[in-house]
Amino acid sequence: MSKKNLNYNYAFVFYDVNEKRVQKVFKVCKKYLSHYQNSVFRGDITPSKLIALKEDLKKTINEKEDFVCIIKVLNSGLFGEETLGGKTKETGEQLIL
Repeated sequence: MSKKNLNYNYAFVFYDVNEKRVQKVFKVCKKYLSHYQNSVFRGDITPSKLIALKEDLKKTINEKEDFVCIIKVLNSGLFGEETLGGKTKETGEQLIL
């Protein structure tokens, strides 16, 4: 079975990184996606910007200590979303000094 290259146009990023790098990772993600909740970002992204996002994250994190997950989706209409709880969403802007 041949592997077909897909052009992903929407992404989610979840991360758990050492607190020394939290602000740097936040700023990298904010450059490409919209902040959603705590250490979660999502939004429309071009294939070339997705590559750039991954490259910037690789330069920022320590792969032995940090965890970053990128979920790539073909477009924003291809997933279902359900949220529970009424906690007010924080924008994360307070993390940036």
